[in-house]
Amino acid sequence: MLRGLYDWTMAKAEHPKALWFLAFIAFIESSVFPIPPDIILIPMILAAPRKAWLYAGVATLFSVLGGMLGYAIGFFFFETIGQPLLSAMGKADAMAEFNTRFNGVGFWAVLIAGITPFPYKVITIMSGWTAMPLATFVTTSIIARALRFFLIAALLRKFGAPIRDFIERYLGLVFIAFVVVLLGGFFLVRYL
Repeated sequence: MLRGLYDWTMAKAEHPKALWFLAFIAFIESSVFPIPPDIILIPMILAAPRKAWLYAGVATLFSVLGGMLGYAIGFFFFETIGQPLLSAMGKADAMAEFNTRFNGVGFWAVLIAGITPFPYKVITIMSGWTAMPLATFVTTSIIARALRFFLIAALLRKFGAPIRDFIERYLGLVFIAFVVVLLGGFFLVRYL
């Protein structure tokens, strides 16, 4: 099933209304769809490098808007079903403690999920579920998604098709390494 979705997404990169497909895929990927917008973004930029910034901007905007839908899913689903269920089981206090801990590192959770291969949709829904402050969620989502999509656009615009294989295979690992180094630096500064 995933292979069929992947092939369908790739085919849309060549469609005359590819920009609309990019917006749609970036939107739904942030809350429910399993295929990342990079799959359509990369071929679109390679086909029209002069539009790289436009494509990255559309991917960022609609990814953040889709993230807000994911946030709403988490927020409203938890309030209507999760909260009463946890209260009935006597786990409301444990959930409140989890919410406090998650929201304490919420900026980092959203940033990491927004730039790494970790499914962003999981964090968007969890952010709503834990009632993370919406301003923190949106601001961090904009930073993370813009960083990811504009870096892809910059690499493809500068190096063209030869960099595609690197992006598809290793960019996620580069982002993970960046986050590890960044968090390691904060840890060292704080505890040394």
